[in-house]
Amino acid sequence: MSFLQLDTSLPFKVADINLADFGIKEMALSENEMPGLMAIREKYGDKKPLKGLKITGSLHMTIQTAMLIDTLKELGADIRWASCNIFSTQDHSAAAIAKKGSAAVFAWKGENLEEYWWCTHQALIWPDNTGPDLIVDDGGDATLFIHYGVDIEKDPSLLDKEYDSEDMRCLVGRLKEVYTKDPKFWTNIASKVKGVSEETTTGVHRLYQLASENNLLFPAVNVNDAVTKSKFDNLYGCRESLADGIKRATDIMIAGKVVVVCGYGDVGKGCAESMRGFGARVMVTEIDPICALQALMQGYEVITMEKAVKMGDIFVSATGCCDVITGRHMEMMKDEAIICNIGHFDSEIEMSFLENNKDCIKENIKPQVDRWRLKSGKSIVVLAEGRLVNLGCATGHSSFVMSASFTNQCLAQIKLVSEKLEKQVYVLDKKLDEEVARLHLKRFDASLEKLTKKQADYLGVSVDGPFKPDFYRY
Repeated sequence: MSFLQLDTSLPFKVADINLADFGIKEMALSENEMPGLMAIREKYGDKKPLKGLKITGSLHMTIQTAMLIDTLKELGADIRWASCNIFSTQDHSAAAIAKKGSAAVFAWKGENLEEYWWCTHQALIWPDNTGPDLIVDDGGDATLFIHYGVDIEKDPSLLDKEYDSEDMRCLVGRLKEVYTKDPKFWTNIASKVKGVSEETTTGVHRLYQLASENNLLFPAVNVNDAVTKSKFDNLYGCRESLADGIKRATDIMIAGKVVVVCGYGDVGKGCAESMRGFGARVMVTEIDPICALQALMQGYEVITMEKAVKMGDIFVSATGCCDVITGRHMEMMKDEAIICNIGHFDSEIEMSFLENNKDCIKENIKPQVDRWRLKSGKSIVVLAEGRLVNLGCATGHSSFVMSASFTNQCLAQIKLVSEKLEKQVYVLDKKLDEEVARLHLKRFDASLEKLTKKQADYLGVSVDGPFKPDFYRY
């Protein structure tokens, strides 16, 4: 049997099951830093709101994700899991989940793209050849797998289309094999999915696009735009984990360097603040005039990439777009400039320029750190092959910040099964957003003021909240 053939009888596929005890110890250590998830277990553990439901997860297989999986398991779910990034798996966390039997997990650090899509496929199909009731997604690949499978079943000519992306070639190859065996397989799978909760900005954008075109096959909850997700994960998480990734990869001193942050959304804001905190001179590139003005108000120089490219020592893409740093930019950079991405998984840096150019020579320094010698004779250093530097070169966001994100994920999963939802994209109620924040305030022994009835009447809100969106001050 080929390694890449679907085998639903496999209980798991990880790098080294002997790492499990290490992973379990780290999970125990993270409990104190994940108060939201622990509170979810306490509140819903006896009720088992997910009992009998099958969940597919496509999300970075880290220690923090292991805590999410254990929480979903405690809520009653039957779980299969794959990572959403070829470099982001912490092998001891995958081993821990496999040994504990919390989920059938298929993930290891350093997958190639064929293996990545095999893992995603494995996570989507149960031993009885059925699919999930629910999906926890990060970036939308599990959702894409099902949706494109249905598209192919409607229009088989998509199987013969030429695809520029190796990702899509790998995916379509798997879908073609399924189609030849059962031309209605994914249509049947999709019809039984109760919904998906999506973790990140790009995945959310895809969901809204599908919904606007009436092509969304099941309800979706936009977890990313919960304030306690977007601010914590995208801003505060990146503020710490960007530097962690760069430092572990290069041991470079950031102070005194020119750091170019491409994009000044929540991710870019966190990155810029982090780099300035280390003593760097930070420049920002932007296409959005409002974000650009915000950067200026924070004291950053806003500049075009055409000018910044000759000045930067470190370049950080943080936009969620594509081709933000191109081959032409690379050729203009200083010798040994460092390039990394913390925005969308693999589209921001034009890696194809390096990988498909005979004049560019790759020298691997260590895992996820490559020096590329260019035609000019100068070199650049690329981290994590253009994928997420904080997960490829470090361990991602801290447990506390992921507790906020994953508490929202749990609430979203419960919402999908407890409410009758249309095939649209929903956001979590503000009251739930506030509750997630309240759960995490306890970790710091923080005490809130309470509104008087007069104050509540003045603001037009209830004494107990939730506050109206126009009252929000962030």
